[in-house]
Amino acid sequence: MGYAAGSFDVVVVGAGHAGCEAALAAARMGCRTLMVTINLDMIAFMPCNPSIGGPAKGHVVREVDALGGEMGRNIDKTFIQMRMLNTGKGPAVHALRAQADKFLYQHTMKETMEKEPNLTMLQGMVEELIVEDGQCVGVITKTGAEYRAKAVVVTTGTYLRGKIIMGELMYESGPNNQQPSVKLSENLRDLGFDLIRFKTGTPPRVHKDTIDFSQTEIQPGDAKPKFFSYETKSSDNEQLPCWLTYTSEETHKIIQDNLHRAPMFSGVIEGTGPRYCPSIEDKIVRFSDKPKHQIFLEPEGKNTSEYYVQGFSTSMPEEVQLKMLRTLPGLQNVQMMRTGYAIEYDAIVPTQLWPSLETKRLPGLFTAGQINGTSGYEEAAGQGIMAGINAARKVQGKEAVILDRSQGYIGVLIDDLVTKGTNEPYRLLTSRAEYRLLLRHDNADLRLTPIGYEIGLITQERYDRFIDKKHKVEQEIERLKAAKVRPSEINPLLESVGSAPIQDGSNLLTILRRPEVTYAHISSLSPSDVELDEEMQEQVEIQIKYAGYIEKQLLHVEKLQKMEKKKIPENINYEDVQGIATEARQKLAKIRPISIGQASRISGVTPADISILLVYLEHYNRVTAAGG
Repeated sequence: MGYAAGSFDVVVVGAGHAGCEAALAAARMGCRTLMVTINLDMIAFMPCNPSIGGPAKGHVVREVDALGGEMGRNIDKTFIQMRMLNTGKGPAVHALRAQADKFLYQHTMKETMEKEPNLTMLQGMVEELIVEDGQCVGVITKTGAEYRAKAVVVTTGTYLRGKIIMGELMYESGPNNQQPSVKLSENLRDLGFDLIRFKTGTPPRVHKDTIDFSQTEIQPGDAKPKFFSYETKSSDNEQLPCWLTYTSEETHKIIQDNLHRAPMFSGVIEGTGPRYCPSIEDKIVRFSDKPKHQIFLEPEGKNTSEYYVQGFSTSMPEEVQLKMLRTLPGLQNVQMMRTGYAIEYDAIVPTQLWPSLETKRLPGLFTAGQINGTSGYEEAAGQGIMAGINAARKVQGKEAVILDRSQGYIGVLIDDLVTKGTNEPYRLLTSRAEYRLLLRHDNADLRLTPIGYEIGLITQERYDRFIDKKHKVEQEIERLKAAKVRPSEINPLLESVGSAPIQDGSNLLTILRRPEVTYAHISSLSPSDVELDEEMQEQVEIQIKYAGYIEKQLLHVEKLQKMEKKKIPENINYEDVQGIATEARQKLAKIRPISIGQASRISGVTPADISILLVYLEHYNRVTAAGG
């Protein structure tokens, strides 16, 4: 029998990237929060690549920061390289990526959490959820300790019935040889949750002193780094380079000769792997026409000789991995310090969640991160902060915060999961967002900081700075609209940048719309009377240059929001809706969308089904209003 060990407002199970954000959000919103994790030394651990950000993922980190989360601040303190990707393309796909000092990243996050007044941290293995009257009201650990709570957030990552696989070798384990969580997985199944088996993997780590860097290409960081957090204004972090090498014909031959020993192909792995992060053996088979593949050598930190072999994820037997590595230019005499492996784990089918990330089956229970079928630290953090916010809101008797697809990549991510589900580890891509021009790296604060402030995660001081920035940007756009120039004043500048001269007077806003003209050109001719920092200048330029496209997307969003505002009552019986197709009826009953907007995104639900549903809802609402 267990014993009563304490009661809290919110209990968070797990301390990876989802657990950290969930626990900090709930605690900072005033909830007494307990975070239980198998090993306190593994808080915010990076079991795979030591990096944060990249396309779509970097956008999510900015959004977590704009809401008041920690990931952006933490990576800004601990990065060893910062690069803005896709700078040759438009602002919608600019993406920041940082190499982390993975050990410093963990320690810094742990320190932040230890200092959080409302947060209690505990090392322990949660094996069971406490359920009373159909509600989740706490957790029980392996030692029999019972912790009561008004809401529980489960963020167990890849630990649920984790199994590590290398060639013919298989053993039960969490990532990096940590203990797996077996009983909690069985408990979720017993409670009626549908679980799926997924697989992910990691490459080997090698010793820096055994790499011949002269045979590789250097990949330095940006000379003037940008940051993830809106609060970071400067950094004196020393940057370390990454290095680029390639697979060779010999690499491909070793893989082909040993495919019968690759668990991915021999049938040993049951779990579905991530399509957008394939193993090297998968790449060689799938893209057999490619003579070579890029491999990046990335330092794991300032005070370690371990290098991460990015792009070389594998579950081949250990001796085969070493042979493969030694066929890469620069790695002919390399020493392998850790073997790559595949890991299989249980995840819950995410269509069992409301958009708030609360489970439909068990009120009071929220899930976030890889347990919901995603891959990636950033996707986990985005879900973690939302689950933490909504667990706290539930405790406080307030309405859930749900971001829609036009407000953030986090909104896209959660809507995709709970509406469409996923049959492979889900990865966020910019192409998944239909409003890419609105969801940019540069404007996450404009989209989400008011929400962060309203729920209590953004301080008054930070909010005041945000309002000041917004006001100055609007003011400058108005000034440029009013500022008139004559041809004689502007034509020399236009000619110097290869832009056609003007014949009649114009305003500066119109001139700035030209692709060749930058805000720096305009301000050299006509400086602003208020001081604008770099971020503000960037905002002015983007908002002016892309005004037409942004306008179009906003009109589309307005239509979408009408659909999102049409709520569907929770207790509706889809059997009563005459005329909709059988597949649509089954999908609607299973997913139970909260709005017409969400219903329209369910695969198998057609526009005709939506029309019938709208007619039915009008009738239903009339009858309900009349007390029928």
